[in-house]
Amino acid sequence: MDSKRGVLIVILVIVVAWTSPVSANGVEGPHLGFSLQGGGVIWTGGRPMENDLIYGGRLALMPWSNFGLEGTVEIHPTNDFDGQALRMNHLSANLIYDFLPFNRFNPYLTAGLTREHVVRSTGGWESWNGWEAGLGLKIALLQAEGRRVDLRLDVRRTVVEWKNAGPGDDNFPTNWILTAGLELAVGGNARDGDEDGVSDRQDKCPDTPRGASVDSYGCPTDSDNDGVFDGLDECPDTPVGSKVDSRGCPADSDHDGVNDGIDRCPDTAAGVSVDAYGCPLDSDHDGVADEIDRCPDTPEGEAVDEWGCEVDSDDDGVPDRIDRCPGTPPKVAVDERGCPVPQSAREIELLDIGLLRLDDVNFASGRAQISPESYPALREVGEILVKWPSLRIEIGGHTDSQGAAEFNQKLSEARARAVFDWLLEHFPQIRPDQYVIRGYGESQPIAGNDTAEGRRRNRRVEFKVLNKESLRREVPPQTGTPDGRP
Repeated sequence: MDSKRGVLIVILVIVVAWTSPVSANGVEGPHLGFSLQGGGVIWTGGRPMENDLIYGGRLALMPWSNFGLEGTVEIHPTNDFDGQALRMNHLSANLIYDFLPFNRFNPYLTAGLTREHVVRSTGGWESWNGWEAGLGLKIALLQAEGRRVDLRLDVRRTVVEWKNAGPGDDNFPTNWILTAGLELAVGGNARDGDEDGVSDRQDKCPDTPRGASVDSYGCPTDSDNDGVFDGLDECPDTPVGSKVDSRGCPADSDHDGVNDGIDRCPDTAAGVSVDAYGCPLDSDHDGVADEIDRCPDTPEGEAVDEWGCEVDSDDDGVPDRIDRCPGTPPKVAVDERGCPVPQSAREIELLDIGLLRLDDVNFASGRAQISPESYPALREVGEILVKWPSLRIEIGGHTDSQGAAEFNQKLSEARARAVFDWLLEHFPQIRPDQYVIRGYGESQPIAGNDTAEGRRRNRRVEFKVLNKESLRREVPPQTGTPDGRP
């Protein structure tokens, strides 16, 4: 009857523990352990008792999470070797060591002193003293803050001294005790493996670095979103987007006051004023920092040089944007549109009517050899042509009517070619592809050929502008003398 009652008690305890409203977490630090178990006893060494069931409980005082002292009280109803009914009260005080107290499967060792208190049904009792040792396994079933329920399985070897042994009896009977039951651990602290103040049961981030601040779920917080957790972040107010070091402090490689990561111009020179993005201030938005911009009011969108001034390809002081004469030679005086200011009557003549007529260029009779006295006039023309590189010019040769017309035609073309070659030799800036060479012979006289003066005027070289629309676009009509007087 007693055995059946013990088994029922063990079953009841298992059911109650199994249905307890507990969930995952363990017990850490000092705590108490309560166990109810049942099992069987196997006697060896003379078989002084019959094998039978055993049931009882344990109370463990654990000063540490995995080590403590455990007391056991168990009842073993049985019969002695004569068939006399009796009850063995098994008492023990053991040390217990848990190998893996925070794992689901936790093996343990136990060892200590034991006492067998024998109560006979016919009256009388006696006690046997001895020791026991064993090993077991705890399997976590349910866990909660401050509580843990384990299925506990163990086997113990018990040795006692039987002082009233008769002849042929074993003075030190032994038995094996095999039990299974439930253990409830209470007290201590909820398991907090990463020591962040949130128990493992609630901790969704169980590997938080030591010292990091966490939210109610145990996950690290990062208020400034710099990748370094609060509590470890020595610069907790870092602007969003900044690159930081391991301490959470932003870097500023170019020392311009704008953090790396935000700085769109990370190589700004020392001392340069910058905007909120770390780029040098550029008031006129021309791509040149104010510190070196020599033209701080450049119209937006215009091309500029390295000094922030509008590009002036011909270096005449007039930006390409408004320069009507973009190829002006160096040191030539220009007007506000970048075009040369006429300096001579011949230049004004060329620009006004698109034609410059030279009747003071002389050649050897019947030949294309230029006379030296013609050089000053040609030099003046060359200087004019260099100033106006955008003009397309025809160099035309003309003769009087003396001699055969066919000869005069070829002579005029040869003389025009000679003038062109002379200009190229003395003015290499002239672009050959801007010029056309033609001979008109005696076909276009400007005076009568019946007088010496008329024939002299007909022997001439003309420079005619072929792209007169360029003149209209670039230069207003020039009238009067070179200094502008009428």
